[in-house]
Amino acid sequence: MGENSVFDAIVAGDDVFKYYADGEWKVSNSGKSVPVVNPTTRKIQFLVQACTQEEVNKVMESAKAAQKSWAKTPLWKRAELLHKAAAILKDHKKPIADCLVKEIAKPAKDAASEVVRSGDLVSYCAEEGVRVLGEGKFLVSDSFPGNERTKYCLTSKIPLGVVLAIPPFNYPVNLAVSKIAPALIAGNSIVLKPPTQGAVSALHMVHCFHLAGFPKGVISCVTGKGSEIGDFLTMHPGVNCISFTGGDTGIAISKKAGMIPLQMELGGKDACIILEDADLDLAASSIVKGGFSYSGQRCTAVKVVLVMESVADTLVKKVNEKLAKLTVGPPENDCDITPVVTESSANFIEDLVMDAKKKGATFCQEYKREGNLIWPLLLDNVKQDMRIAWEEPFGPVLPVIRISNAEEGIHHCNASNFGLQGCVFTKDINKAILISDAMETGTVQINSAPARGPDHFPFQGVKDSGIGSQGVTNSINMMTKIKSTVINLPAPSYAMG
Repeated sequence: MGENSVFDAIVAGDDVFKYYADGEWKVSNSGKSVPVVNPTTRKIQFLVQACTQEEVNKVMESAKAAQKSWAKTPLWKRAELLHKAAAILKDHKKPIADCLVKEIAKPAKDAASEVVRSGDLVSYCAEEGVRVLGEGKFLVSDSFPGNERTKYCLTSKIPLGVVLAIPPFNYPVNLAVSKIAPALIAGNSIVLKPPTQGAVSALHMVHCFHLAGFPKGVISCVTGKGSEIGDFLTMHPGVNCISFTGGDTGIAISKKAGMIPLQMELGGKDACIILEDADLDLAASSIVKGGFSYSGQRCTAVKVVLVMESVADTLVKKVNEKLAKLTVGPPENDCDITPVVTESSANFIEDLVMDAKKKGATFCQEYKREGNLIWPLLLDNVKQDMRIAWEEPFGPVLPVIRISNAEEGIHHCNASNFGLQGCVFTKDINKAILISDAMETGTVQINSAPARGPDHFPFQGVKDSGIGSQGVTNSINMMTKIKSTVINLPAPSYAMG
């Protein structure tokens, strides 16, 4: 494997990868594997282990046992190991990025930056965790009516136990470490179930943590078919917390999970409202970047443009000029638009496009598709009865709805079952704040496209977009619980006097 030789341990044979449990790389007893299909060639690129329920049980037992001693590991030592893992991850960005290119057709440049960003996130989490978890609270009883100062309450944050992390295909490394690092710094053990498309990239990332020297059982990574181990994992009694990023599956998980903390990010239909006084060049650039980077396969992609009728023609013209400059082709060539992740995804996007065509949308470009590769398409004059006005395409297709006032835009945004992010373009900060407050989304960007990062910013959705909040500090807090110790004094005590 040449420069990839450091990863030899994770390979069972030619392009067949092991799973990780109890500090070792293993082959499943099932004797079965799951194919990872290259979106560009539409041929099998890799094979990963099809783990059994029995193997999941063993992983959970190991994770539970390891967590007990990991929680007693000094906080500074946990941070030290995370810093080491971050450095190893960044040192090996090329082989991991190569996997991202082959598994999910991420442009080569973006793939490398995902790995670097992931290393930075792990280091930041180590630093933040030392501070967040190193502080507690001291409360006294006489601040509440009817009490004298006879009780001292000491509070601290303690780990939940075993955290199950399920990242999505589009950021299988970054959205994995955004769950792994907070869990580990807080003293939890982690069981990672990567997506099939992205599993090999995730396994490479896990090996970087292995090389950093984390204790056996603290980190595990199981692969397999969701139909065989998906529900078994999410409903396993050994799981104390689930952090999931993905689609509708998260709603089903939430209903079945029971009384454990959930961190869910389940997609968006991020609305971009453009007022008459907006900087249209800035808006057009943001729409193209926000709507079409990584072929629109991002939860925070611009999914619908709601533009004032008086400036719509100008905006659409500017967007089309920029779309014409996007390169389309394989991810190895660093093209702007690359194949979407699966053929079923491409078919779904095409269904939305054909529905819009049948109902009279204006096609600003000719619809063009070859295999999983769909050329960028702007649909103008989209109406409320078109599916693309409401459904999340997760591809390089963007609808434009013309509005006569800001209230129309707000209403469309709020009528969606999603509420992840939104954005508003205007030079009037007062209008921007009023619209932002009225939009039912977890975040509103003013004069910029929606984005998850920087990774320490809070990131959350409302309605079907999710439960809880992410971002480094929020994730650490979510993956801990408060422990209180109350000292009862025989008589009221005061520090002075």
